[in-house]
Order: sequence, then C-alpha cells, then structure tokens
Amino acid sequence: MTIFNVFTLMGGIAMFLYGMDLMGKALEQTAGSKLQGILSTMTSSPIRGLLLGMAVTAVIQSSGATTVMAVGFVNSGLMELHQAISVIMGANVGTTVTGWLLSLSGLEGDSFLTKMMNPTAWSPILGFIGIWLYMIGKDRKRGVGKILLGFSILMAGMNTMSHAMSPLADEPWFMDLFLSFKNPILGVIAGAVLTAVLQSSSASVGILQALTSTGAVTYSAAVPIIMGQNIGTTVTALISSAGANKNAKRTAFVHLYFNVIGTILFLCGFYGLNALISFAFFNETANTFGIAIVHTIFNVVTTAILLPFNRLLEKLAILTVPDSPSDKKQENTLLDERLLTTPSVAVGRAMLTGGDMAEICRTALLQAMSTTRVWNDAIADEVLRKEDAVDHYEDVLGTYLVKLSAKHLSVDDNRTVNTLLHTIGDFERVSDHAVNIIKTAEEIRDKDIKFSEEALNDLSVLEAAVQDIVNRTVDAFQKCDTYAAGKIEPLEQVVDGLVREVKTRHIARLQAGVCTIEYGFVLDDLLTNYERIADHCSNIAVAMIEVAEDKFDTHEYLANVKHGGSVKFERRYEKYRGRYTFPPEAYSEPAENPAEN
Repeated sequence: MTIFNVFTLMGGIAMFLYGMDLMGKALEQTAGSKLQGILSTMTSSPIRGLLLGMAVTAVIQSSGATTVMAVGFVNSGLMELHQAISVIMGANVGTTVTGWLLSLSGLEGDSFLTKMMNPTAWSPILGFIGIWLYMIGKDRKRGVGKILLGFSILMAGMNTMSHAMSPLADEPWFMDLFLSFKNPILGVIAGAVLTAVLQSSSASVGILQALTSTGAVTYSAAVPIIMGQNIGTTVTALISSAGANKNAKRTAFVHLYFNVIGTILFLCGFYGLNALISFAFFNETANTFGIAIVHTIFNVVTTAILLPFNRLLEKLAILTVPDSPSDKKQENTLLDERLLTTPSVAVGRAMLTGGDMAEICRTALLQAMSTTRVWNDAIADEVLRKEDAVDHYEDVLGTYLVKLSAKHLSVDDNRTVNTLLHTIGDFERVSDHAVNIIKTAEEIRDKDIKFSEEALNDLSVLEAAVQDIVNRTVDAFQKCDTYAAGKIEPLEQVVDGLVREVKTRHIARLQAGVCTIEYGFVLDDLLTNYERIADHCSNIAVAMIEVAEDKFDTHEYLANVKHGGSVKFERRYEKYRGRYTFPPEAYSEPAENPAEN
C-alpha cells in the first residue's frame, strides 16, 4: 500500500462522512414539521417511545443526534427520564438502517438486475439528478436534491474507501492487526475509540463494511468491534449532558449503561454459544451484508432483552447521579441549545414556548381585568409574577431565535422563526398592559371610586370584546391559523369604536351628574390599555398573515383591508359590531337652558 492509497483513503472517508452528514441534514430539513409532529407525541408507553426513537433515527440517520435530542428534551422538561429511555433504545435499532443501505454495495453478479441493485451503479444518476434539482429547483425540490446528492457522495466515498483499502489485503501487519481483534476486549476498545472519534456509529459501521473489501475482517473480529461501536456512540450524549440538569445527565448515562450491559450480555451469549456449538461462520471472512446483519441482531436482541427493565436502568442512572439533600429543585431549561443541532426540532420547540408565553399573557390579562371589579391581593401578585415570566420568555426566545436564524432552515421553519420574531414583542406588551390595569384597579381601591351601574354595563361590553380579541389572537397563534388571524382586524376596529363610544357615553353621564370626575380619570387609563391591547392583537395577526405570504408591509396590508372595499372585512365587522352593543341609557338627558333658546 503506497502513500497515494492513504491519500485516496482520506479522501474517501471525507466524502463518506460529508455525504452522510448532507443526506441526514437534508432528510431532517425536508421532514420539517412532520419530524416536529413525531417528536411532540411524547408518551409513557415504552413501545411507542421505542417506535418514536426508531422513526426519528431512520429520518436523520444518526442515533447520536436522536440521543442528544432526548437529553435536550429531558433538560427542557418536555420529556420524562423514563420516556427518554425507550426513545434511546429505539434510536439504537433505527441506526441499523444505514448499515443495510450501505450493504447493497456488496452485491455482485453478472445479471443486469443484480448490477442495478448495487447503489454504485445508479447512485451517480441520483447525484446528477440531485445537483440539477439543487441548482434550478426551489424550496422542497432543493431539499430533495440535497438528499440525492448526499446519498451519491456517500456511496462514492464508500466505493473510494473500498478501493483504497484493497491493497491492505497484501499487508501482513494489517492481517495481524485484525487477528488481534479476535480478542473481544481489544475489539470492543477499537470499535469504541473509532466511533468516539467519528461521533457516529453509522459512519464507523460503514467504514468497517468498507474494510471487508480487504478480506481481513472475519466475523470473530467484527462482532466485538460492532459491540464497541455501540459503546463509542454514547460519548456524544455524555458530552452533550455537561451543564444540563440531573435528569438530562441521567439520560446520557442510561444510554451508556444500555449499550455496556447489552454488549456484555451479547458477548457472553455469543461466545458461550460458540463454545458449545462452534459457529460455522466464526472464522469466515465478513462481507457488507454480514456486518449489517450482526449490527441489526445485536441492537434488536439487546433492546428486546432490556426494554422490560427500563425502570431498572432509570434507577441505576439515579444512583449514578443522585439527588442530595442540599440540592434545590432544579428548574427545566426553557429552550435547550442542544436542540439547535436539529433545527426543525428546535423551531418546533421554540413555537411551543411561544405558545406558552402567549397563554401566560392571556391568563395574566384576564386576571388583571377581574381586579377592576373586586380587588384581590393574591391575583395582583400573580399578574406581576406572570409579567416577569413573560419578560424572561421574551429574552430567552429572542436569543434562541437569533441563533436559529443563522441555521439553514426549510421555508416553513424560516416562516415560523420570522413569525415568532415579529410577535413576541407584542405579547410582552400585552402583559405590560395587564400590569397597568392592576395599577388602575389599585387606584380604584385606594380612592374608593364607585362605578355607576351604567358605567359597569358599558365596561362589561368593551371588556367582553377585548377578551374575545385576545382569546382569538392567542388561539390563532398557537394553532398557526392564518384564517383565524384574518378575523382579528375587523374585531380590532370594533374595539376602537367601542372605546370612543364609552368615552362619549361617560361625558354624557358626567353632564347628567350620574358619573364622577374621579371615575373619568381611571376610566381613561382603562380605555387606553384596552385599545392598545387590541392594537397589539392586530399586530400579531397581521404578522402571521404577512409572513405566511412571504411579505411584510403592515401599512399596505391594513390599508388594503380597511379601505380596499373588502366585502369579507365589512361582513365580519358588522357581525362583531352587532354582537357588542351597549344597553340604552337609563338616565334622562339634562334639561335645556331656556336662556339659550
């Protein structure tokens, strides 16, 4: 083997790793919202968790990435430790898909059908189609092009590695090296080190499959190496858990214990049975299919054995990372940066967090409005706490979204990020107005300001409309429903009209001696906050609609809606205006001054 073979080998490994990374990221990006939906289906059922881990790993082609996501979810409080265990087990099974995909390169035969089943025959065609789609396509077509291109590069790298390694078959030292790997301990260590360096068990299995072209890899050497590869892949999660809360650290240790215990059990069973019945294939030369079969059998058997004992693995992890009496309750991380490695999942988590922020704003506002009638110290304190929480949400979300914006996102994910960036500020302002309402309610209490029955009736109508627009806005935002968002602006116009009418009716009552000037001061504060809350709801709805249409000109949109003769807008406006009407005045108009006649 010459130095040029080494250069070729290095290039083959580079192409193989890059192709795998490109294909995995493109698959994850193309899956987008579907992957978010899969990951949002968290369940305490071990079987469903197992299937979840398998599905996600099959999509993103990396068990390490799935495990890191599990650590991130546990750290964020989105997943319980016992749920993460079954997901991790499923990830180990799902990662075998890559091995089977690569094993097709080992197909040999003279028939046209056999040749066409070998990926090395048709992957160049996929590469050509992929680069064409990538260069001239848009959005989803570019994503599909990257998947095809990644697979083509991966297979080209696999083929290059195999050719570069072929001369090693004539090197005595290389043959002796693999003879030494028949020692299970040395084989396990070699597999673990290789995978820890590459940070991918799929990649290390692929390299082992490429090594079969030398003829030096026997099943007696391959089995312990494969076991070690599964242990090596745990390094990624262990590193990722640094700085996380205790449950996240325990999740990483569960991954380690699962693979270590599985390796011990499998090796004991394998070598025990070989001692009893002497496997005929034990000293035979392995091929790509054989490597894929061993890898799959190990993961499936280990999972089948240990899945019923997932609670024991959980207890073992808790013993490793125990709670101490001096520990305070650890808070979950609002948005875990580990999820940024899988942008579509991070976007989904950010959207859920934005929905939580919106819900806190809604609750705070409804609570604040109740204190204008009956003051309650506990409710007032709760509103202030919620406002602090919303401020924290805005800071964390803003920072997280800026980092997400730097990632390569799908069109849908990019729209979600833009929507969040344009709306979280308005939600924060709604919570500020809730605090302002609390201050006004406190003034009403301190000055013992009494509302007339007519004033209470007017406020009830306006507040019902404000609550309606807030509820509609939050619901539309949480469901990403642009159709529902289109109903916000007509209602906002109704609220503006109600505010003006309340002021007019108050002045009339003031002239009639029914209301007091002190009530007028606090009423003006309330009306200002209610009107601005409706304005922020309008901003949120417009942002949702405009971002969905890939444009953002608020003034143009509002001008078109209000003054463009929209029949739909007018119909909705009349509907809401008819719903929120004031009762007739119960007092008499002030008598006319005869001197003025």
